[in-house]
Amino acid sequence: MHIGIDFDNTIVCYDQIFHEAAVERDLIQPSLPASKQAVRDALRRNGKEDAWTELQGYVYGVKLANAAAYPGAIEFITELSVDSIPVSIISHKTRTPYAGPEYDLHRAARNWLTEHLPLQAVVDGATFEETKQNKLSRISELGCTHFIDDLPEFLTETSFPQDVDRILFDPENIKTDDPNFTRTRSWKEIAIRVRGSVQ
Repeated sequence: MHIGIDFDNTIVCYDQIFHEAAVERDLIQPSLPASKQAVRDALRRNGKEDAWTELQGYVYGVKLANAAAYPGAIEFITELSVDSIPVSIISHKTRTPYAGPEYDLHRAARNWLTEHLPLQAVVDGATFEETKQNKLSRISELGCTHFIDDLPEFLTETSFPQDVDRILFDPENIKTDDPNFTRTRSWKEIAIRVRGSVQ
């Protein structure tokens, strides 16, 4: 068994810091719900696609240090490692943002992991791939038996390794079921799914 896990919006929850950053830049009203999707939808609705793109670079770079993990994510990874079950964090992330200042997004992510995850081997082994195809290749190369991600479109890629148990993390319970993956709403559900296959 080898568990692969996405980073953004799977381990890290960005809802609060996207809201804070958008308010800080006077892009939204403070009364808007504190969720990444609400911020994105509001900006797109108001024709501020460029502002949304630049905001993402700012959040994933400068503001990332203030982001929290989803409840149960760090505990899950730690428990697997204690039980000697390999865990790999595999993310599709450009090194610098598409727009705005050139923050080093890979460094920001590694710094976050170092701060929040008490397992140096997992932190050192985390990979941040520049392309989606490289992420898919990495999952295959590392021999992941399970992969956890928040994007249905990634888990249903035609080139996704067929022998991998795909788990969708859907904390807002808004995605559609699909025979290609198991949809879960919390890290507790993920733990039950994965630990059940350990037995």
